[in-house]
Amino acid sequence: MRIGAVFPQTEIGNDPGVIRDYAQAVESMGYRHLLVYDHVLGASTASRPGWRGPYTSDTPFHEPLVLFGYLAACTTELELVTGVVILPQRQTALVAKQAAQVDVLSGGRLRLGIGVGWNAVEYEALNEDFHNRGARSEEQIAVLRALWSAPAITFHGRWHHVEDAGINPLPVQRPIPIWIGGGAEPVLQRVARIGDGWFPQMRPDETAAAAIERLQSLTVAAGRPREAVGIEARLSIRDVPESEWYAYATAWRDLGATHLGINTMGAGLQAPTAHVDALRRVKSILQPLME
Repeated sequence: MRIGAVFPQTEIGNDPGVIRDYAQAVESMGYRHLLVYDHVLGASTASRPGWRGPYTSDTPFHEPLVLFGYLAACTTELELVTGVVILPQRQTALVAKQAAQVDVLSGGRLRLGIGVGWNAVEYEALNEDFHNRGARSEEQIAVLRALWSAPAITFHGRWHHVEDAGINPLPVQRPIPIWIGGGAEPVLQRVARIGDGWFPQMRPDETAAAAIERLQSLTVAAGRPREAVGIEARLSIRDVPESEWYAYATAWRDLGATHLGINTMGAGLQAPTAHVDALRRVKSILQPLME
């Protein structure tokens, strides 16, 4: 099981040197990847007193693909993972171009996690349709893979029309791996048919076991081997006591998780260095699983 860290988006601050030092510390400790959350816009609660979303306009978020262009130069082996970029609120060809550029600059270290999101305010501001985002994301994946795989393509779908055009430079990985987040049945079906991996958001219990069994049966039904779809779980130190970290990670491994991300946000850590110290503590406990 490959173990990585979740970039502390909301708590790391804006100092480029601090961000560089954090990423290099993650890499030097032996973590295999760095996963970054995504939000373009935050909704102000001043006019939305009943707002229930986890993030607002007061929540800081670094843009993942721009951030990865910077981190590609600051690291040498760390896999760079979006977990997840909200694909349907973005122009597909532009995402293909940006992702390919990150892959080139990093030497083939990008894993593009995508999802459909929950924030209608963002979709409205970005002039995209919130209501058909799931169906559009499937066509977007097809367009991304086509653009990453050939110098020029012709594609005519329901929402996308590309006439003998392409991106240059092409990525190192052809195509870049696409992993999908979400837990609803349509998402599991999408992952099974066209995803390279899945990001579950749950504990390693009976519900997770049933979801993985369902995913694997759908994958086989789609004519693909069960092993074609990776699984990246998450361990949030805010929610899981230290005494349970090893058992939690082992339980995910036993369920078939191929990756695990360690999230240090929301745990009351007061400085970026405290996030590094927390990851060092996690590593000391999970070391047997990291070798």
